[in-house]
Amino acid sequence: MIILVSQYIAAALMVIGALFSLLAGIGILRLPDLYTRMHAASKAGVVGAGLVLFAIAMASGDGPVVLRAILGILFLLLTTPVAAHLLARAAYRAGHQPASITIINDLERETSETP
Repeated sequence: MIILVSQYIAAALMVIGALFSLLAGIGILRLPDLYTRMHAASKAGVVGAGLVLFAIAMASGDGPVVLRAILGILFLLLTTPVAAHLLARAAYRAGHQPASITIINDLERETSETP
């Protein structure tokens, strides 16, 4: 009985993770500029992949698989925000401007104040 319930929960988490990944893909296609696209990929993509990995850990019940899934989730949570921040900052310094609908541009203020 408990195994059956954990299988259903794992299936639900897998579907929810796939939906978050789909939202990340739609965000990449539909959003106006590099910065908002990167935001969609780094937020919704990590949540989707994390839920799928958690579902795999729940469904397997095997110790080494659970450990690898947890390490994968931790790796995603630690590296994706840092990578997205560095890529956005490098793109801005290379001259890629935000979309015209962007109201607040903190990097513009920061680069004008530094010598």
